[in-house]
Amino acid sequence: MTLDVLLLVGAVIVIAAIVSVRIAHRSGLPSLLVFLGFGLILGDAGFGIPFSDPNLAKDVGFLALAVILAEGGLTTNWSHVRRSVPLALILATVGVAVGILAVALPVKFLLGVDTITALIIGAVLAPTDAAAVFSVLRRLPLPPRLAGILEAESGFNDAPTVLAVVLLSGAAQAPPSIGSFLLETGSELAIGAAVGLAIGPAGAYALRRIALPVSGLYPIAVLALTLLSYAGGALLHGSGFLAIYLTALILGNSKLPHRANTRGFAEGTAWLAQIGLFVMLGLLASPQEMPTAIVPALIAGTIMTVVARPLSVLVSTALGRLLGQGWVPWREQAFLSWAGLRGAIPIVLATIPWAAGVEGSKAIFNEVFVIVIVFTLLQGPTLPWAARVLKVGAPGEAHELEVEAAPLEELNADLLQVTVPPGSQLHGVEIFELRLPRDAQVTLVVREGKSFVPGQTTQIRADDQLLLVTTAATREQVEHRLRAVSRRGKLAGWYGERGLE
Repeated sequence: MTLDVLLLVGAVIVIAAIVSVRIAHRSGLPSLLVFLGFGLILGDAGFGIPFSDPNLAKDVGFLALAVILAEGGLTTNWSHVRRSVPLALILATVGVAVGILAVALPVKFLLGVDTITALIIGAVLAPTDAAAVFSVLRRLPLPPRLAGILEAESGFNDAPTVLAVVLLSGAAQAPPSIGSFLLETGSELAIGAAVGLAIGPAGAYALRRIALPVSGLYPIAVLALTLLSYAGGALLHGSGFLAIYLTALILGNSKLPHRANTRGFAEGTAWLAQIGLFVMLGLLASPQEMPTAIVPALIAGTIMTVVARPLSVLVSTALGRLLGQGWVPWREQAFLSWAGLRGAIPIVLATIPWAAGVEGSKAIFNEVFVIVIVFTLLQGPTLPWAARVLKVGAPGEAHELEVEAAPLEELNADLLQVTVPPGSQLHGVEIFELRLPRDAQVTLVVREGKSFVPGQTTQIRADDQLLLVTTAATREQVEHRLRAVSRRGKLAGWYGERGLE
């Protein structure tokens, strides 16, 4: 295939994928399913493009996951997830361990596989997928703590699961002791964390003080720093995934020049990585082998969804309460259990034992491929419904509005959008009665498809959309006040309502 043909095919695939994102967005499906479909059409079952190299798939998959994690860290608002991080870390470590065991034990007896194979299946299915979580959950109006737990967990849990799958794949040839297994896992996570926590602040310090001649170089420099962190962590025998996520999280929440451009560049690069990754994984799959994988896939997937994930959430939240993180209501625990989306990461992890030559690893890959497709179709579109049924949604929650270009960065300000839900006590409140801080202002109201600039006596109505400008320093105070008024009305303060979680 000539370069011109490769460019033509690649451009057509990317354009078709971009168009399909709109369809997936409206239907609530993670776009990964559409991209996987493109790969299947191009592969053995369609145009016949040959691709069957698990080693190359693993390496390309790791690179794509690194870019996706970098984007996740760069676009995560630390002030929103800060209070959720301890519980997210417990879910990403203790929860992962519980999930692996909760899948492995029944799978070993129900599917008749050996212990190492059962543990590999459990480890491959343990992590939630960052791309799937970011694409679906960021569209759902959830309370900050709940959204923060899911978002941070998906960023943190890749590192321990990758290590677990790598070590277990090696254990299939020479089983290590439990002590050495835990020691190696702990040391790699510690090294990865150290690298990320070193490169992140150092990179932010340098970028604030080095005046680059072209603004477009700043996004490239930020992405290069994150990849430096990943490669450095891996070369030091640490977790590159943990290193890159921490570095990106630090850089994304530092006051860097041209932050809006950097964020846009990171999102575009991550989308390209997702498209390439999912299409490649679709090419790697062999549809003719999938029928034999359906039954074991449904068994393992059901165990993962109905038993392992709820159990890992229950154990993690109970441990979090013992460690002073507060109690997570059962409704939120149920939503955390159902929202543990699997996506590309389990399929990529399934290439590790395949590349290592583990016996039966191709069957594991096929089963995981089926699990991801079936349970993404089951869970992704039903998340809004689950949020309504469990009453964990927060439709009036203020959230950051994506802005392509605005001078807010120079003013150290944020633009917020608030949708007033039916039943909110904001209905009937006049603008001046919100009693927002002096450096926050409602600048626009969108009502019944028409927008206008409100006055101080303009009454807010249900279904209004409010646009507010606030300084970064008082943003949290503004959100608390809006939440309080939405719950108890303009006299919320008299009732002791402060809008806290």
